[in-house]
Formats: sequence, structure tokens, C-alpha cells
Amino acid sequence: MLQGFFNYDNPIWRFVGRLGDMILLNVLWILCSLPIVTIGASTTALYYCTLKIVRNEDDGDIKMFFKSFKLNFKQATIIWIPMLLLGMLLVFDFNFFGTALAGAGIARILLQGLTIAMIVIWIFVFTYVWPLLSRFDNTVKNTVTNAAYMSIRYLGSTLSMLISDVIVIAVGYVALYYMAWITAFMVLMGYPLLAWINSTMLDHIFEKYMPKTDPSKDKEVRPILQDLNLDGTLKEGSSSETERDLENLKNKDE
Repeated sequence: MLQGFFNYDNPIWRFVGRLGDMILLNVLWILCSLPIVTIGASTTALYYCTLKIVRNEDDGDIKMFFKSFKLNFKQATIIWIPMLLLGMLLVFDFNFFGTALAGAGIARILLQGLTIAMIVIWIFVFTYVWPLLSRFDNTVKNTVTNAAYMSIRYLGSTLSMLISDVIVIAVGYVALYYMAWITAFMVLMGYPLLAWINSTMLDHIFEKYMPKTDPSKDKEVRPILQDLNLDGTLKEGSSSETERDLENLKNKDE
């Protein structure tokens, strides 16, 4: 029984290991986000890791993080700085309309409502643009456009991610007054916890846009290649089936 418990393939230990991954990624994300202008690159690197973790393809969090950080730094920064400025402008406009048009009634409501709608779109794009950049090679323009498109096309998933994020934050806030250790633990995991949750939903969406391969063709070709000499002739002892398959391939090429 104890031997099974201390087996590292045990679900409990795997869960503990994932929590440790989140804490490590949180440290990396915070340190690489401190200059502010690098938040885009660090968030892209974070999603590169969490998407890999969801697919069980992770191979060292530090290695993966800095690989993506370096690879996507330029594009992520080009996207992030305008988004940062736009976000600051939208928050300023919301507060400005609330103060300057305090007695304007309908005008204030309409302008603040429009600003809120734009803030929602900003949040939608922010949710998708970094994981998209981490997973697909594309131009800056297409990455932002695809982020906006996917956030609307998969509105159910988008809302599920945002609601999940809000619930996690709310639980951490409420626990602060009743079970502070839970809040402290969630703070240790930080934003990577939300990215991990989002990645479980994003991975299913992104999978639809990955290029499809036909493994059956590989199975047909590999045995034939094993029976060929370097000059393209069949090796001695090759089966008649291999000879027939090779002939069929030649006919297809013709």
C-alpha cells in the first residue's frame, strides 16, 4: 500500500507535481513581467507551458518558458504595448465619462456603456491572443484578428473561461477572511493557475486548427522503404507483396 502511495505515477503525486509546476511558472512569469513592457512575452511563454502541460508534452518548465519567451518576444511586445495603451485609455474614458458627465444622464450611460463593450472586447482578445501566439506561427495582424474571431466564434468557451477565472479569484478573496491559507496557496500559484484552467478549454479549440496527418500513408510507405536499396532497386528476398506495392506507387506517380 505504501509502495503504491510513494509511486510518482500516483495521481496524488502527479497532482502535487502540477501544483509545483504552477508555483514555478508563477515565479518565472512575475520576474519576466517586472519590466511591464515584457508582460506580453512572459504571458505567451506561460501559455506555451500550460498548453504543453495540458497535453502532457511538458519537458521542463524553465526550459519551455524561456524557449517561448525568446522565440515570441518581438511579436508579443508589438502586440502588448498597443494593447496596454488601449486598455489604459479605455479605463480613463470610463472614469472620465462618469465624472465629466455625472449630470448628463442618458449621455453618460451610453458613453460608459460603449466603453464597457470595448473593454469586454479587449478582455476577449487578451484571453486568446497570447495562447494563439504561443501555439501558431502567424503575423501580428493575423494573430490579433484570429484572437478576436475565435473569442466570438467560441463565445461559450470564452465565457466559461472568464467565469472560471472570476470564480477562482472570488474563492481566493472570500477565503482570505475565513481560511487564509487557501488564499496564500492560490497566490503562490498566481496567474498560471488561471492560464492552466483556460488552457484545458483552449486546447480543444486549437486542436481543430492543427494540420491533419494521414498515418495510414506512413504505414504503407515505411515497409517498402525498408526493402529498397539506395539506388531504388528491391533488396534480395523482398516479398512479392512489397514488389506489388512499389509498382502501385509508381503507377500513382505516373
